[in-house]
Amino acid sequence: MNKIDHKISQNNEIRQLDETVINKIAAGEVVERPASAVKELIENSIDAGSLDITVEVADGGKTLIRVIDDGVGMSDTDLPMALKRHATSKLKNDNLLDINSLGFRGEALPSLGAVGRLTIISRKYNHGAYEIKVSGGNVFRTKPAARTLGTTIELRDLFYATPARLKFLRSNKSELKAISDTVKGLSIAAPNVGFRLIDKTSEKRRKILEVHKEENNSLTSIKNRLSKVLGQEFSENSLTLNISRDEINLTGYVCLPTYARASNAMQYFFVNGRQVRDKQLIGALRAAYADFMPRDRHPAAVIYIHCKSEFVDVNVHPGKAEIRFRDPQSVRSLIITGIRKLIAATGHRSSSTLSTAAFGAMRQENPYKMPIDLIETVDNSPSVSNYSRNTFSTLKNIGPDSKEIWEPSTRNLENDNHTNKYLQEFESFPLGAPIAHFGENYIISHNTDGLVIIDQHAAHERLVYEKLKTQIKNKQIEVQALLVPEIFELSEPEILVLLEHKKKLSHLGLKIDQFGINSIAVQEIPAILSSENIKNLINDILDELQDLGNSETLEQKIDAVLSKIACHGSIRSGRRLRLEEMNHLLRDMENTPNSGQCNHGRPTHISLKLSDVERLFGRK
Repeated sequence: MNKIDHKISQNNEIRQLDETVINKIAAGEVVERPASAVKELIENSIDAGSLDITVEVADGGKTLIRVIDDGVGMSDTDLPMALKRHATSKLKNDNLLDINSLGFRGEALPSLGAVGRLTIISRKYNHGAYEIKVSGGNVFRTKPAARTLGTTIELRDLFYATPARLKFLRSNKSELKAISDTVKGLSIAAPNVGFRLIDKTSEKRRKILEVHKEENNSLTSIKNRLSKVLGQEFSENSLTLNISRDEINLTGYVCLPTYARASNAMQYFFVNGRQVRDKQLIGALRAAYADFMPRDRHPAAVIYIHCKSEFVDVNVHPGKAEIRFRDPQSVRSLIITGIRKLIAATGHRSSSTLSTAAFGAMRQENPYKMPIDLIETVDNSPSVSNYSRNTFSTLKNIGPDSKEIWEPSTRNLENDNHTNKYLQEFESFPLGAPIAHFGENYIISHNTDGLVIIDQHAAHERLVYEKLKTQIKNKQIEVQALLVPEIFELSEPEILVLLEHKKKLSHLGLKIDQFGINSIAVQEIPAILSSENIKNLINDILDELQDLGNSETLEQKIDAVLSKIACHGSIRSGRRLRLEEMNHLLRDMENTPNSGQCNHGRPTHISLKLSDVERLFGRK
């Protein structure tokens, strides 16, 4: 047997670590990189009531971090105390669940002074300005200085006292980006504070970010701040969130599903003014959008959660990035239901940036080459000038009855020349009046703003999906019994999977029985389906069922299964629609929640304003 190599000698005694060593160890938890130092210093400035904060950095924050604020400042007796561990003015009692400030541990400044060269100059109201320095844990005497009300904290040569930590830092460019992201997040957290971030690496100062303070922290001020920090596109594609339940209030802005991003970088969460990166909150946001976008896309959102301080524990992570709610399920439920209702209320609306993208793509094409042979106009189609609006489905919460809409119409519409009257009647509707069928899958419509291009398959897929969801919710799924059951050969594992979920699939309108050894018989299907789609539908449902994790159930995948059914039950690309069918589709889109995107998160339509079309022809 090998002898154990003890790392601690049996002759060594337990001893108290030196204060400098303690601070260096603490710095490893509090300050991981320059961005961590910037975060701690800005949070101190916000806690001090600052309304204007300037951050200057050099070499990605490795050689210089300077934070200048106009807060309440510190006196000459406060400065030495600020450099002692666990000395703070923010924690008034021992109740760690009653914390209303961003900082409270009293660790940031002594930790920074232990690993870098720290200088603090501060002036408090009715006091003079004073300066104190600390280098590698060695504190120098306080002395008078010159400064207006507020505090300037300068950190040079970060980690010079712990050279090993420098090796783990990334390039100056990467560290600067991390600092920029940190300042952006904090500027969103406090719209009533002005922020500037300046890169002083070279002699020419480079302004990375500048936002002036807003009047307050209202939703209007927040939206103004988001437009400046995240861009106008975010603002144009966002929905206002404002919902409360059980003393929890959610405010902020969440984006349309069609504004989905490639990563979750544009997701910001704030709990009582503190920016957090909490897995529970990220998961709740993801679940709220699960019905509206594909798995490889991410929603963009800025969410502020306000609750009593005792409802949340912020003292569970060294960097205070994670939190623990007393009732996490209530918060999760509020996020999911609030966002889903908000998206449903938008109806047919889709991302406004899609039109911009379409406009840019069109400008790249040859403007003199128009494929007019691909467009089927409807000038000679039957007029619907006396086609009553009461003919259309006006269901408020569900999509149309697919079979009723898409079966051949028995109506005789007058074949007259009332096209202008028809346009006037329907162009005032949000999706306008259909005027052409293009590319065997697209409807071109005209409204008062310009043109709308609709993907008929994607749009009808969402309508069918919403109808199915409502039928399932009300336990009124419409089914049709097949005169001759459809027989399919499958492998034994596939048959076992289907039979395992046989009862639950029957609630979705699919009645399946085993037929022989290697076959199944489909006896009933949802009424919206045609029999030629059944084989592909069964294969798609099998994919979803076989993808279930060990802890997942069919109930958790119900929307995915319904989505597959809706996809197979919708009109296909290549089908030419008559004028009344196109019109009927547009009206039902306007009356169906979430019709702005298909089940996979793609847009069902885009809009081109008249001004965009005029720009295409160089008129503007």
